[in-house]
Amino acid sequence: MEGAIAKVDWPPGAGSFTLNPAPLRRKDGKVDNHPNGVTPIKVPAIRHLEARGWEAEKLPPLPESVLTTGDLDALYNASGVYVAFEWETGNISSSHRAMNKLVLGLINRAIRGGILVVPGNAMRPYITDRIGNIGELKPYLPLWSAANAPDAALRIYAVEHDALSEGVDHIPKGVDGRAIY
Repeated sequence: MEGAIAKVDWPPGAGSFTLNPAPLRRKDGKVDNHPNGVTPIKVPAIRHLEARGWEAEKLPPLPESVLTTGDLDALYNASGVYVAFEWETGNISSSHRAMNKLVLGLINRAIRGGILVVPGNAMRPYITDRIGNIGELKPYLPLWSAANAPDAALRIYAVEHDALSEGVDHIPKGVDGRAIY
């Protein structure tokens, strides 16, 4: 998993992850103090996983009693044993949904492993405001740890940037949800 995370760089092809910390003027003239988007960040990781046999935007077979939770970013099938991967690019509510999706998969034995990647605390001021992050998820770790899922594992990776520089482009923001761009 660390290999997929290590493939994420900015600018693309740089081999490291550098964020532009400078505020950005929005189209409506207001200043955005959280200037970098997040959606493009996960693309190299998903491509890396796909090259290793993972399937993007997929769900494992689920019992009929389980509400369909929406596709996972990536899913690995090892002879009917599934591992799920989510790289969180939504707001904090989306991060809770992602974690709950993984925990439900573990409890229902649809997956045996769940992985969530979220921004760390140092990265948070430079990316989309209110993006899911480890600082806001940490208080809920005891709740998710209490899930009864024998022989299963859940891991959260908190990722950070390598450097800050106004010499790199801002990461583009999406146009879904409440995005202004």
